[in-house]
Amino acid sequence: MAGPLDGYRIVDLSTMISGPLATMWLGDQGADVIKVETPGSGDLVRYLGSTRRGFSATFATANRNKRSIALDLKSEGGRDLLWRLVESADVFVQNFRPGTIERMGFGHEALQARNPRIISVAISGFGETGPYAHKRVYDPLIQALSGLATIQGDRGMGRPRMVRLIVPDKVTALTAAQAITAALLARERTGRGQHVRLSMLDAMVALAWPEGMAGQTFVGDESNAPRAALAQDLVFETADGFMTAGAVSDAEWHGLAAALEHPEWLDDDRFRTPALRVAYAKERLEQTASVLRTRPTDEWLAVLDAHEVPCAPILPLAEVIAHPQLAANELIVEGDDPHAGRLRQPRPAVRFDDTPAALVRPAPLLGEHGSELCRELGLADDAIEALRSSGALGDPPG
Repeated sequence: MAGPLDGYRIVDLSTMISGPLATMWLGDQGADVIKVETPGSGDLVRYLGSTRRGFSATFATANRNKRSIALDLKSEGGRDLLWRLVESADVFVQNFRPGTIERMGFGHEALQARNPRIISVAISGFGETGPYAHKRVYDPLIQALSGLATIQGDRGMGRPRMVRLIVPDKVTALTAAQAITAALLARERTGRGQHVRLSMLDAMVALAWPEGMAGQTFVGDESNAPRAALAQDLVFETADGFMTAGAVSDAEWHGLAAALEHPEWLDDDRFRTPALRVAYAKERLEQTASVLRTRPTDEWLAVLDAHEVPCAPILPLAEVIAHPQLAANELIVEGDDPHAGRLRQPRPAVRFDDTPAALVRPAPLLGEHGSELCRELGLADDAIEALRSSGALGDPPG
């Protein structure tokens, strides 16, 4: 069965993570995603990190369910082919710095003049105006400017810390994917395309705000201490490893006190309410940690589960993918990639009963589908060969 976005075509000029990950999720859901790359080099992520047969692991898992065409957009032939793709597309995605796509001649107004139903998506780092608008951007800059590094900061030293996952990139990708589907739904109602703009900075601040920036919410009563920074991480050392456990509600707090065999905690005035337990989080977590380090993780998990206290082991990565819960979810799948060999990756996270998402295509080689797409656009083989000879269309892999 076809996915929920079957029949929609997305022309994707984006590179790195924020755009490609968004379009990959849409490709998982059935959209025909055409990845437009530069001949000879392509998306830089192809070459970053661990590689096999010319594919990086990140590229292979962030660009599945796509077709690749390599176009020299400085040439007349390359631009003409892109216009042909635009005329056949529902969505056009790019994450160049503000003003670049307009200088290339493919800004929103130009796109809509050729295809009034197209949804053009512009992903930027900091936004389209302002003092940072034209800066180059990578994930750590957004972590710094959005407050995320401060929220993650060390309580004792006050030193900001970066999250080791590229969270702003991925949050932007999720935001973009949701915005694209919303714009497609709006088009079904109005018949008109529209311009969709978002920045990594805006997406990250919006995500962090509810609890991370709670101290800035009540005007006139601001606090510069983010709530998340007031408490230690919920990482507890046990006799044989590490685990996490949390008690937010009164029932969970009573369960924790019983499981750890410290009923006197229930009589401590500092911990009588959820609000007080947040205010005295440091003291509460220190006493919890002193108890948990006395016994092995599995013993604590059993007794905490028996008292309905949320808890889980903190696992090495190799144990994460083998955990029984992931197995029950059938989340991790393996398959033979024609380019990169045997791969392990997560299936699409969302399950659709009637229109299932699926892993249909492996991540493409640079320009792998150039001839195929040209034929779909109505070009004859001699015209395709002429474009290749001129350099407008990149050569497929040998």
